Amino acid sequence: MRERYRSMLKHKYIAIEGNIGAGKTSLATRLANDLHARLILEEFADNPFLAKFYENSERYAFPLELSFLSERFSQLKKEVSQEDLFAPQIVSDYIISKCQIFAKNNLPEDEYQLFLKMYEIVESSVTRPDLMIYLYQDVDQLLSNIRKRGRDYEQKIEAAYLENIQRQYLEFIRQHEEQRIVIIDTSSLDFVQNEMDYQWIKEKILQEYPIGLTRIQKA
Repeated sequence: MRERYRSMLKHKYIAIEGNIGAGKTSLATRLANDLHARLILEEFADNPFLAKFYENSERYAFPLELSFLSERFSQLKKEVSQEDLFAPQIVSDYIISKCQIFAKNNLPEDEYQLFLKMYEIVESSVTRPDLMIYLYQDVDQLLSNIRKRGRDYEQKIEAAYLENIQRQYLEFIRQHEEQRIVIIDTSSLDFVQNEMDYQWIKEKILQEYPIGLTRIQKA
């Protein structure tokens, strides 16, 4: 059974990315379980600056981004470098470049340039995923998802903030055509509650893709 799933997975290391509320963790968790792959989930809940950032972004943006950089780097270096004979494939719900994307959006220019120097030192030593899936969703749906999951510190997130994050992700994607990236428009999908939607998106992820950008939308 495990061998059959391994043969289905065309890319050994898959990262699921997207805006806040896009369903990255839900999709990565179920996908890894179905494929008997090793799951790497971002450990954001324990970050001491996250709730403070949503209360006072100007004061806490820089320590928040630094702490995320440290945590993500340590986790990915440890988890990706480990060999697991029983689960050689990896599915994660973030990439290290997320640090740069959010920092560019959240920090003033002088702090961003300082952050960038540190980011570039660690980024070069982290293994890139073989395939990055970006879950594109319109902002109204993202806000609805955020309200539904009910994290107190997220309830003050505004549409403009999500629009800016989305813009930063798409700009990052445009600048990295040397990577294998697939944008899947999930605005009309509910892969958490709808089994047919989940099976459709899983089928798309299991396909083989060339280097560069591929866009997918359900007809």
